[in-house]
Amino acid sequence: MVRVDFYHLTRDPAEKLVPMLASKSLDVGKKLVLLAAEEDRRAALSEALWSADRTSFLAHDFAGSGRDSAQPILISDCCEPANDASYILLADGQWQDEALNFERAFFLFTADQIDHARATWRRLAANEVVTPRYWKQDGGRWVEGP
Repeated sequence: MVRVDFYHLTRDPAEKLVPMLASKSLDVGKKLVLLAAEEDRRAALSEALWSADRTSFLAHDFAGSGRDSAQPILISDCCEPANDASYILLADGQWQDEALNFERAFFLFTADQIDHARATWRRLAANEVVTPRYWKQDGGRWVEGP
């Protein structure tokens, strides 16, 4: 089974949520691939990992650095676990079916990407090996939706 968590970004941008999800992944001993197609988006996510907590940072690097396999969090534009990651986080609202090769996927999308997210949900919900879950913001916290 593959668990796919759909996160509907209604209040905060991905840069606010990504460090929390990355930290929780590492807390349970799972490496993460952080996926975004655009280079400027990947750079913004890297900055968010550096600055999310003033007392520490989340160790990471960009794919192709030559140290991919050693990274707990690998920022990439491809759905490949070059760091032996079990989890993948799709941060730009674009689903890729290769994410189903991971144990767990986090799929972040905004209001303007909702049609794509709904179509993806319907398709994945029909797949017997996928367990989709929907999360939405309620004030300052995330709650599982219907």
